[in-house]
Amino acid sequence: MLTFNKKEVMDICNGKKRRKVSGGVRGCRRSAAGKMKREACKVLRSLTVEDNNHTEPMEEEEDDDCFSISFLRNDRLDPAMVVSPRYSLLREVGRGSYGVVYEAVARKTGARVAVKRLQCDAPENVELALAEFWALTSLENRHQNVVQLEECVLQRNGLAQKMSHGNKRSKQYLRLVETSLKGERILGYPEEPCYLWFVMEFCEGGDLNQYILSRRPDPQTNKSFMRQLTSAVAFLHKNNIVHRDLKPDNILISQKSGSPVLKVADFGLSKVCAGLNSKNSEEHPAAGAGGRGSNQNNIVNINKFWLSSACGSDFYMAPEVWEGHYTAKADIFALGIIIWAMIERITFIDAESKRELLGTYIRQGTEIVPVGEALLENPKMVLHIPQKARSSMSEGVKKLLQDMLAVNPQDRPDALQLEVRMDQVTCAA
Repeated sequence: MLTFNKKEVMDICNGKKRRKVSGGVRGCRRSAAGKMKREACKVLRSLTVEDNNHTEPMEEEEDDDCFSISFLRNDRLDPAMVVSPRYSLLREVGRGSYGVVYEAVARKTGARVAVKRLQCDAPENVELALAEFWALTSLENRHQNVVQLEECVLQRNGLAQKMSHGNKRSKQYLRLVETSLKGERILGYPEEPCYLWFVMEFCEGGDLNQYILSRRPDPQTNKSFMRQLTSAVAFLHKNNIVHRDLKPDNILISQKSGSPVLKVADFGLSKVCAGLNSKNSEEHPAAGAGGRGSNQNNIVNINKFWLSSACGSDFYMAPEVWEGHYTAKADIFALGIIIWAMIERITFIDAESKRELLGTYIRQGTEIVPVGEALLENPKMVLHIPQKARSSMSEGVKKLLQDMLAVNPQDRPDALQLEVRMDQVTCAA
């Protein structure tokens, strides 16, 4: 196993590079004004559920460790009936700069779910939350390798309202969009915090780092994961979504079926490209978020839509992302880094969390440098794939990885081409 301790890494913010003691840090759009207060047992009590012009009071909940919300009326049912799924928070399973994830259980069915709570107190947090909401709700169809959003609830000032895409009659939703557009704090006062609650499928197998590094190398598992990852990215790109933060931390494992199934997650930095002009630089996320089904009405070549926000996690960022001018092909580069590291178990130690993480890099003296940054500085650099002298990597996989990690994005396969090629090389290997 190739392991190295990275002392310093690069963070990009507003096009400028800053030295920062960390490992695998997120780009500037991932930074938050401050860490959220630790509230493992936050309760939503006696909330009123708003359905556009209708409100229904909730009954009081006595438990101190539950997330209990009544949701929207179901138009197909009698108006007097309210569909009210409830979730009890079991434990905290993850925490980031702008949110907390809990394992929860649906009280009615007993099904386990993941509940992500995002505090919308600052414009950057609102933008990240809306980006994830827009991306996941823009998908008309499900994909087994993309995490499924069950519902999203906006909570503020004693009200809980189910979020719906482009709901122009919801003042709370419009204020969130306004906050994101203006970059000014509209919601979230200290005494009346605003939260978005995402209810999603629960992945009990942890993330890709945990799964791969806690088991012995298995070529068959690697092949399966390679196919699943390329299938997920092809699905997202077909639906005009660029993820922009693909990394092992954001790839979860479900084991409900008995065999591991990958789930691409965390769409906070994603971009829905439908309805945007590919000739222009990136527009604000709120300006281009179409409703469910908009992908079919706004056909775009996602590989010709230029994005300009330099964001992501440095070890997986393509050379052009460091420059702030890139397309969906940046996702292909990130996928190449992940697959290469997974096959050869190339890892580094995150300086901040002290975790061992999958990630490929270039050694420069006593430092390690992200592959994308190294290629930007030296476009003629030859990547040594595989790194290990004794490697079982097939020639087909080696050539595919080299193409995925090409300096010039035009030399990389697009997601659909990659899916076909990956099927071929994993079947032949």
